[in-house]
Amino acid sequence: MGRREVAGDAAARAEELARVAYGRLLAILAAADGDIESAEDCLADAFAQALHTWPAKGIPDNPAAWLLTVARNRRHDLRRSAPHRLTDRLGDTAPRDAPAVFPDCDPDAIPDRRLALLFVCAHPAIDPAVRTPLMLQTVLACDATRIARAFAMPPAAMAQRLVRAKRRIRDARIPFVVPGRDQMPERLAPVLEAIYGAHAIDFPLVAGPGPRDALATESHVLAVTLADLLPGEPEALGLAALISLSLARRPSRGTDDCFVPLDQQDPSRWDAELIAMGEDYLRRAHALGRIGRFQLEAAIQSAHCARAASGRTDWQALLALHAALLRLAPTLGALVAHAAAVGRVEGATAGLAALDAIGDDAVRRFQPAWATRAHLLAEAGLGAEAAEAFGRAISLTTDAGMRGYLEQQRCSRIP
Repeated sequence: MGRREVAGDAAARAEELARVAYGRLLAILAAADGDIESAEDCLADAFAQALHTWPAKGIPDNPAAWLLTVARNRRHDLRRSAPHRLTDRLGDTAPRDAPAVFPDCDPDAIPDRRLALLFVCAHPAIDPAVRTPLMLQTVLACDATRIARAFAMPPAAMAQRLVRAKRRIRDARIPFVVPGRDQMPERLAPVLEAIYGAHAIDFPLVAGPGPRDALATESHVLAVTLADLLPGEPEALGLAALISLSLARRPSRGTDDCFVPLDQQDPSRWDAELIAMGEDYLRRAHALGRIGRFQLEAAIQSAHCARAASGRTDWQALLALHAALLRLAPTLGALVAHAAAVGRVEGATAGLAALDAIGDDAVRRFQPAWATRAHLLAEAGLGAEAAEAFGRAISLTTDAGMRGYLEQQRCSRIP
């Protein structure tokens, strides 16, 4: 194998680890003192050293452990540096190298510890508005620019919020431990929101190509782990059901270059095991008798997955579920999805009226809203308006598969 191929293999392995192990490594590294910023810097140095070392010496047998060791050594060097020694002499006597909550061990062999970092980010001392973005960045390795676009914020403003939150964790000495069961309920909502955000935010639609499958898989692992940790919390069970049922359809959604919409997917390709898992979580959540947002969203996914057995989609039931979800959680995505369901059941004119009734300036920048509008306008025979809406929907995504699908729809449905 040539040097270029070896370097390519090393870079590919490092990129894979950045996707699947970053949050776990960061949680272990930052557990010593709660300094997330410093941990991120040291972890970045470790990845940079890997790109320099691995092509020459080979990829280590346990690359995640190698990265953790290098990052810890870098932190140790920083702690011995002159600025830190000066800080200590000036009277900061708080321990800089407190014993880590997690022992030194193989990071690939230990249980999932990102939940601890999720609960740290959900601490009451952290600004509620930044908790979910902070979790998405630190635990799931989403960069600040993508998060900012997903939350319709300027990147610089989001970056500043994230920096302030990390410094708050460090300065307040917030411990890197999963809180006791009596403290979990007050922190659970933002943790669920972050896991859901990682699953639901289709980053390529707003920020170009990205590792969608890796992010979806990570969100599923976290949701299932949390549901098993808290079997008496219906919304934790509901989120595990929602993500399981949604991921079950992943094999039939097409490739990066070819998008297949839900009603055109082949149900025989859906993952029966994941569907069964999702239905089990949903039944357990329902049995607890406290309906919540994630349970309703899971029920919507369940109604779609039922086509695998029945051969048809019950749109009346779906419309009722979407209406119930709106009463409980009228998010922008829920409003647009409800309008689409209205269009399927009551006709395109009614769907357009529901879409127009949203009345939120944010809807003008929301790609799914323009795609829904284009479809409904085409159904209503309003070709010129539909063409314009398709153009706006296309302009709001750089995902090749979605762009190709929308362009094909524009050509085939408008005279």
